[in-house]
Amino acid sequence: MSQAQNWYKADLREFRFLLFEQFHLEELLGKEPFADWGPDEVKMVLDECYRYATEVVGPLNGLGDAAGCRLEDGQVKTLEEFKGAWNALYEQGWRVLAVPEELGGQGAPTTLQAIAEEMMSGANPAFMMYPGLTNGAADLIGHHGTPEQIATWAKPMFAGKIAGTMCLSEPHAGSDVGSAKTSATPVGDDVYSIKGTKCWISAGDHELADNVAHLVLARIEGAEPGTKGLSLFIVPKKRLDGTPNDVTVAGIEHKMGLNASATCTLVFGDNDACHGYLVGGIAHQGMRQMFTMMNYARIGVGIQGLAVAGAAYLNALDYAKERKQGSSVDDWKDPNAPRVAIIQHPDVRRMLLDMKSRVEGIRALVVKLTMHQDRATALAGQNDESAAYHKGQVELLTPLVKAYASDQAYRVAETAIQVHGGSGYVRDFPVEQAARDSKVFSIYEGTNHIQALDLVGRKLGQGGGKHAQDFFADVAKLVGAHQAHPVLGKAVGQLAKAQEAVGGSAFQLLGWFKGGEMHKVPLNANLFLQMMSELAVGWLLLEGAVIAHEAQAKLDAGHPDHAFYEGKKAAALYYANNVLPNVVGSAKVLQLGDQSPLDIPLESFATV
Repeated sequence: MSQAQNWYKADLREFRFLLFEQFHLEELLGKEPFADWGPDEVKMVLDECYRYATEVVGPLNGLGDAAGCRLEDGQVKTLEEFKGAWNALYEQGWRVLAVPEELGGQGAPTTLQAIAEEMMSGANPAFMMYPGLTNGAADLIGHHGTPEQIATWAKPMFAGKIAGTMCLSEPHAGSDVGSAKTSATPVGDDVYSIKGTKCWISAGDHELADNVAHLVLARIEGAEPGTKGLSLFIVPKKRLDGTPNDVTVAGIEHKMGLNASATCTLVFGDNDACHGYLVGGIAHQGMRQMFTMMNYARIGVGIQGLAVAGAAYLNALDYAKERKQGSSVDDWKDPNAPRVAIIQHPDVRRMLLDMKSRVEGIRALVVKLTMHQDRATALAGQNDESAAYHKGQVELLTPLVKAYASDQAYRVAETAIQVHGGSGYVRDFPVEQAARDSKVFSIYEGTNHIQALDLVGRKLGQGGGKHAQDFFADVAKLVGAHQAHPVLGKAVGQLAKAQEAVGGSAFQLLGWFKGGEMHKVPLNANLFLQMMSELAVGWLLLEGAVIAHEAQAKLDAGHPDHAFYEGKKAAALYYANNVLPNVVGSAKVLQLGDQSPLDIPLESFATV
């Protein structure tokens, strides 16, 4: 994959189905705050963004993976062609579709931005790390910064003039952010002297923008220990007058994947000359402020996972249609039978439908979340009760999107390799890179175990449990309406069993909370998150299948959409019959409350 070749592909018909047939984005278009947007504009964006993904960044994916990044005289160097892709990205406005107009954006629905992000990240996930972190940092400053900070930093970041990062981890701390040692000493007017080391900083340095503004968590002298004592600072690589700000790149990581994305260790204030600007002029609110970016990033990671998985699936599908090997199972006794495309083999078809159902189900989950965001925005100040419902669903679904999408991305890529056989294990085809690139998604922006703890420890109980109750009620509506469906009824019955299993498991977790068996909660949190994610995906796939069944009935068999709708039904039926029963089994595992990982003596793990 060292030559400039685009491997990315997407099914734009699938995008249009989700936007306009299942989730009805058109209901929000043409009205405030999306008055300037209509269905035609949305469809045009899909077409043009796909062109950017396949013609500009897609051909650079393999090149960037082969070239990686390098550190020269303290400056990270990326693939030379990335600069042109960066300029085109901002000139064409792909980074600011959903950014408010007052910040230089186009004010589009978040849902449209999410679909655009999937296309661009699927085409080149490593390159998209640089603008992805930049948007997250700019969004945070836009929410929490002073008017001067918004004008000085956020607006240029949205324009691509300044890049951004988030700096949480330190070498001794990892995910234990509260033990951070980076210090901040006031030097006047919300300016502080910053001193410390941060590691695992994605897009930590590059030459794509004129400057890089790091959002750094640090502790002001005398602040209390733990996360409550942390404050957040804007720490630029260069000060506004262009002079260096004593920010040093100590090294870049040599990673399993995302090789074209610079993951840096940064040293701040090695010469006691690093200035940071307190975000919003408010001390000791760093974690609260940073969660704005972290939540943004967690949804973004889910989209990254979906993007890579979707591209891996469609590449495997193309390969299976073209690669001829073996005879049909119907001719297995005939040594002279013609060779057939491997898509004719039952197990290959199983793998392809498994990937299709997971990718399309996760995509529906992502769009469900972003539609909740857009509806909450549209209802703000008009119907506070409905807006609160939508906001609550965003909170509840965020750990599901981040964790399930990132876990499944690696598994879908693994299956795509299996479809390719030995060809998938070599770099002549893109799926091995998909596997390498996607593995980190389950690790960064809060490992998936942190997402699971967030779900069971915070999100299930938020609003007095109302957010979770609303979710289960939404699933129950589909079950109640379609249990007797002539085609999908039995599958809907599997959904009902899965919902009962997840609800019972939630009560089991609550019982452990209240019964003094807290140690059982983290042992089972990951399993519960997977169960709830599978319930959500199964629900949305079946919802889409009901819509597809009704639409298909109005078409002739020769209509192009007839086959598309048949695929929607097939994906939902497969998932309902092959994945949802596992939810019931997982509930039985959870109820056992096995604690053998805690009971085993440390010295019994191995005798070496």
